[in-house]
Amino acid sequence: MAPFRSLLFLFIITLCVTLTAPANSLPTFFPRAAAYQSPVKQATAPKPNLPFNTHYFPQTLDHFTFQPKSYKTFYQKYLINTQYWHKGAPIFVYTGNEGDIDWFAANTGFMLDIAPKFKALLVFIEHRFYGESMPFGKDSYMSAKTLGYLNSQQALADFAVLIRSLKQNLSSEASPVVVFGGSYGGMLAAWFRLKYPHVAVGALASSAPILQFDKIIPWSSFYDAVSQDFKDVSQNCYEVIKGSWAELEAISTQKEGLTELSKAFRTCKTLHSTASVLGWLWTAFVYTAMVNYPTEANFLKPLPAYPVQQMCKIIDKSPSGATKLSRAFAAASLYYNYSRTENCFEVEHEVDTHGLHGWDWQTCTEMVMPMTCSNESMFPPSGFDYKRFAEQCQMKYGVLPRQHWITTEFGGERIEEVLKRFGSNIIFSNGMQDPWSRGGVLRNISTSIIALVTEKGAHHVDFRAATKDDPDWLMELRRQEVEIIQKWLNEYYFDLGHA
Repeated sequence: MAPFRSLLFLFIITLCVTLTAPANSLPTFFPRAAAYQSPVKQATAPKPNLPFNTHYFPQTLDHFTFQPKSYKTFYQKYLINTQYWHKGAPIFVYTGNEGDIDWFAANTGFMLDIAPKFKALLVFIEHRFYGESMPFGKDSYMSAKTLGYLNSQQALADFAVLIRSLKQNLSSEASPVVVFGGSYGGMLAAWFRLKYPHVAVGALASSAPILQFDKIIPWSSFYDAVSQDFKDVSQNCYEVIKGSWAELEAISTQKEGLTELSKAFRTCKTLHSTASVLGWLWTAFVYTAMVNYPTEANFLKPLPAYPVQQMCKIIDKSPSGATKLSRAFAAASLYYNYSRTENCFEVEHEVDTHGLHGWDWQTCTEMVMPMTCSNESMFPPSGFDYKRFAEQCQMKYGVLPRQHWITTEFGGERIEEVLKRFGSNIIFSNGMQDPWSRGGVLRNISTSIIALVTEKGAHHVDFRAATKDDPDWLMELRRQEVEIIQKWLNEYYFDLGHA
């Protein structure tokens, strides 16, 4: 099978199938839906109309060595909003994800909503090697010689250098900084607070699966959670999806199977394999579970409120004679065509409109997050073969993954015992309907490292802009976050006044 792909989130994540090539990148911690699809096409998404000014910072290529080539600079993009800010007031910084920073700024309305209360300066920093922040221009993805500068540690150092320079240029060294991030960006926000506590007084890390590494949590957690989301709505819905894979496999053995499948799935071109259909369906169910928001949204695709429930309603109300596969297709079509603008489906050729493809490299080097499917999953059971995965990365990039590097660099094992001794001022926010929540911090670690967990929350739902239709639990979650951030700032200003 060939690779499949993509936010923010966000990883290498083996799917519950056997891989034969590295999977393509997913936004914001989006799991690889399956390893089987043609490479994605690159495209440019229309730029959203945002209340930010765009700037470019001359950033150092390599913060950790002192060879002559380390001093090369590139222009790192960042967005800034000064509408409510005054000298000495807080600076709220979004730690960029694996994609265009405009996309994340457009989907993080929470920071804009709370800026007036805090009179905060808002800054969204683009992650190196994504969007317009390419250290080697069009050659940035040329080989491991250039991509070797793409990793989380360099990104964190970028943020620190840019923030310090910004404060100096604003003549506001005393302004406290709070970092925000969702998914991979949430991981970076939490790690930034731990690595650079002198730069940021606190961090709000939403849907940040910092425990998804090594063997800290069961490898089947993610796909078990996706399956549970559908099972909680309807046992029949879960059973139909679970049974659809066998029907798809049976079609693959038929002489005219692909032709008939192409007609049934209304594909724009005749299919070359059933593997691409598997990936297409898989992606729809996984992503819908992630973005099961309580209001209409257009983060990945235009979707109705609580789209998992809507998918299961389609399955449960299908004609009694319909096959499981046809029911699964009808449900998946909600994800791909809720807006009813698609006449046919590009099942085998995706378009990367948000510049996410650098995530392939990160998952083949440091972001090794093993995933399996258990018998309880609605996806076919499978394991994780690290040796085979490493061979794929070696073949594609000429490098081997560092399987244990993230936990060596940032920790994760025995996190409750460790962080309560030296960490502080971090909010870990998770919604239990988000499959990534199983790799998140779900219990308070100390009086200042707080876990805010909501039963119905989806992938960094708290970062979305407030609407009149938001449920009470979501408004309460945001209220608690604002209250805690206010406490951090009060303590900071009190200490500053008594220094």
